[in-house]
Amino acid sequence: MDFKSHIDPLNIPKHVAIIMDGNGRWAKKQGEDRIFGHYEGVNSVREIVEACGEIGVRFLTLYAFSTENWNRPKEEVDALMELLVSTIAMETPNLNKKGVKLRVIGDIESLPTSCQAELQESIAATAANTTVTLILALSYSSKWEITNAVKQIAQQVVNNKLTVKDIQAKHIEAYLSTNEWPDPELMIRTSGEHRISNFLLWQLAYAEFYFTDILWPEFRKQDFFRAVLSYQKRERRFGLTSSQISPNSHS
Repeated sequence: MDFKSHIDPLNIPKHVAIIMDGNGRWAKKQGEDRIFGHYEGVNSVREIVEACGEIGVRFLTLYAFSTENWNRPKEEVDALMELLVSTIAMETPNLNKKGVKLRVIGDIESLPTSCQAELQESIAATAANTTVTLILALSYSSKWEITNAVKQIAQQVVNNKLTVKDIQAKHIEAYLSTNEWPDPELMIRTSGEHRISNFLLWQLAYAEFYFTDILWPEFRKQDFFRAVLSYQKRERRFGLTSSQISPNSHS
């Protein structure tokens, strides 16, 4: 089935978030080291970024490296950092060709200086692109992000720029890493796991979740289009009733 041809172009999620899971398990199935799976996963990233451009998804956030991932074996972490640097350097021309703007969220200062430099160079090189904004969550966790937001709001109170009783959701959102972009409408997780692992906890409050058993290195455009089709078949009520959303509905 050609899932792309069945997608309603008038109901495309503006922002899709993906937890790219299963690289290590895929590599193990191939009899290879875990890092081999991470290398293969880059091909999936390339495909899904292209898929977003093809159907009009404006923002794509990929959970690339969590704060908890620092606890993995040093050899794997070092290899991941090297892969990150080499991939960004290699892919920047392609990002420009496809009109993709690169952005990053997370505790970037915890990354090796070589990674930080390569990221900043690519961010600058792609800054004028407008087709898709690719947001990499690196050394990121939602608890880290929300804690930082609370600290900044507390400082505003200490500086008498804000009172406790005036604090609203919009103040928290203003200090989140994602404050420039709309919240994701669709969150995809590969590899059969059914959790969000400290990823965009605030931003995913009303997102539709799509879980698939496919391991990330095997996730391709057709799988992404299938997820978007699933999203389009759902009724998004935001706390309202079906009849409020669609007056002709009697459910």
